Amino acid sequence: MAGNIFLVGLMGSGKTTVGRALARKLNKRFIDSDHEIESRTGVSIPVIFEIEGEASFRAREAEVIKELTARDDIVLATGGGAILNAESRKFLHERGTVIYLRASVNSILQRTRHDKNRPLLKTADPRKKLEELEQQRHPLYQQTAHVIIETGRPHINHLVQQIVEKLPLSDRTPLTLETMKTVHINASGQSVQTLKVELGERSYPIFIGQNILDDEKILQESIRAKRVVIVTNDVVAPLYLDKLQKKLMLLNKEVSAVVLRDGEEFKTWESLMQIFDHMLAGKCDRKTMLLALGGGVIGDMTGFAAATYMRGIPFVQVPTTLLSQVDSSVGGKTGINHPAGKNMIGAFYQPQAVIADTATLNSLPDNELSAGIAEVIKHGAITDLAFFEWLESNMAAVRQRKPEALAHVIVRSCEIKANVVRQDEREGGLRAILNFGHTFGHAIEAGLGFGTWLHGEAVGCGMVLAAEAAYKVGYIDFMQRTRLIQLVSDAGLPTIPPQLGFQRWLELMEVDKKNEGGKIRFILIKPLGTAVITEIESQILREILH
Repeated sequence: MAGNIFLVGLMGSGKTTVGRALARKLNKRFIDSDHEIESRTGVSIPVIFEIEGEASFRAREAEVIKELTARDDIVLATGGGAILNAESRKFLHERGTVIYLRASVNSILQRTRHDKNRPLLKTADPRKKLEELEQQRHPLYQQTAHVIIETGRPHINHLVQQIVEKLPLSDRTPLTLETMKTVHINASGQSVQTLKVELGERSYPIFIGQNILDDEKILQESIRAKRVVIVTNDVVAPLYLDKLQKKLMLLNKEVSAVVLRDGEEFKTWESLMQIFDHMLAGKCDRKTMLLALGGGVIGDMTGFAAATYMRGIPFVQVPTTLLSQVDSSVGGKTGINHPAGKNMIGAFYQPQAVIADTATLNSLPDNELSAGIAEVIKHGAITDLAFFEWLESNMAAVRQRKPEALAHVIVRSCEIKANVVRQDEREGGLRAILNFGHTFGHAIEAGLGFGTWLHGEAVGCGMVLAAEAAYKVGYIDFMQRTRLIQLVSDAGLPTIPPQLGFQRWLELMEVDKKNEGGKIRFILIKPLGTAVITEIESQILREILH
């Protein structure tokens, strides 16, 4: 059943306490099977044991387990003996992710010494009874469980985080974010959609709409600093810099600009120094705000400059490419490239706002638009099958830049990414799924030389390679593989990888932020619409990178 998590373990192992906290964190419904039995019978578990005996209680328990495991999106804390029933073990194992909370006998005795509601411990020697129960049940817990957690005596929040990190990504799939979206008509009669990235005190809005760079209210709300330094490049500057500067000056802002060279090959330390040189020469202080006007390269570098200048100053993202509007401007990943690897030097640093003016996409070259669509496809493939299917039906409208289609892909992509970032701001687990196609894609960019292929072109081809790998290991069927490759092709993206040579591929992929313990980690779809983080056997890599 979809999204279910079942907790098993001996009495006193913390199933109810942990289950409640886990359910809150994952926004799921919590149910305790013992409490459910008490609610249905109107009497306590000890009374059922005393009047009906253990065998009758176990029959009631099996019926409850059968019914509850058929539900969706729950966290269920089971009774310690629930796994004694073979059918219950089968339902638990097949209908959700089973977490075995393993606690020592000493820990359980400490927790249950004053608990009068444990009928099996009403004995002269509770320790001996617990040792017998552990010997009998431990093999069954192991057999049923997908994940084993040694509870020890950690803080409850730490224990819950341990569990979350070990859950399959499908159990942590973000929910839709319609409730976080608001729509209003501005003074110019334009529709503006606003999303919020929920990160506590670092939360910020994303404004999405046509011609909203003309909206003084949005500019005033987002850009609160008196002094603003705009960072842009020599392609975007002639199109939008003068107009934006004048708008900000009308709002009594002191504005200057740094114009960098355009291209991934200039996402370097030298370009970063140009930003710092300008700010230091102008005696910019901590109250100065940086404004990133451009695509992903400008956004990443400006964010990194903001994170490090005087140890942190505010910045706002004004993305002007589809790729940056749907992906790189949201989430706070900042950085520069190194000759050995992409984005290997950087920081997590959130903007104060994102202003995505869809009118800027009208000046975007076709190949740049396609590069942005790669990140859009990614969002559907890893977490939203319905969105993926919408793209299959509406790709022509997106490539024709129909305003409604563009607005939909930007809003839905930002919803998906904002919710992933909310749950995993610093890529401790879940956020890594946003790198679907990127391990192969980054290798293509570095192997050919940054700027030879656009980032989105490399990611599109990387998704094709990841789909081939998922097909070969049995995560997706031939039809799902074909659908993804076809959608990448329909977006105008390359589907045939460059010939880098197998050893060179490995060298390039070994320099990747997701890797752990020297192992290359990949994001694969399992099935289409969900994702897993895994390794790929060398022979399969050889077959797809021949």
